[in-house]
Amino acid sequence: MIRVQSEDFDIGAEIEALRKGRSDIGAIVSFTGTVREGDGPDALESMTLEHYPGMTEKELARIEAEAHERWPLQASLIVHRYGTLKPGDNIVLVVTASSHRHAAFEAASFLMDYLKSSAPFWKQEKGKQGPRWVASRDSDDAAKARWDKPTAQPKAKPKISAVE
Repeated sequence: MIRVQSEDFDIGAEIEALRKGRSDIGAIVSFTGTVREGDGPDALESMTLEHYPGMTEKELARIEAEAHERWPLQASLIVHRYGTLKPGDNIVLVVTASSHRHAAFEAASFLMDYLKSSAPFWKQEKGKQGPRWVASRDSDDAAKARWDKPTAQPKAKPKISAVE
């Protein structure tokens, strides 16, 4: 399930709704991203997130479907906010549920690495030095790169023996 919204979300209620009536779930992993204030010259007064409605949801649904292809998930949820947020506000919630913890942890990490580096959101931070647009960091791109699918390797040619 994907939701892109300006309203805040209740983490506990979202997890409870995902698991309600389910007995096939053995592990639930959640990640909540919040606006951090920072300090000194980097202190934030606010953060504004923008997106293109329709395009953003379609892309998030695509990456969520990829997580379901890679791991045996019973359920997943991505809630991402847009608009102007203040320090301490929730930004994003990712929840993954599986029979076993490994799949839930891996899928949640995969989804967050994608959201942090490639999701179609534009972020502007406003602080003491005025507004500035935020670009993806190299460290975020490197984290996402670990999930890249390996390219197909050509199969080795069989060795032919002179002696049968």
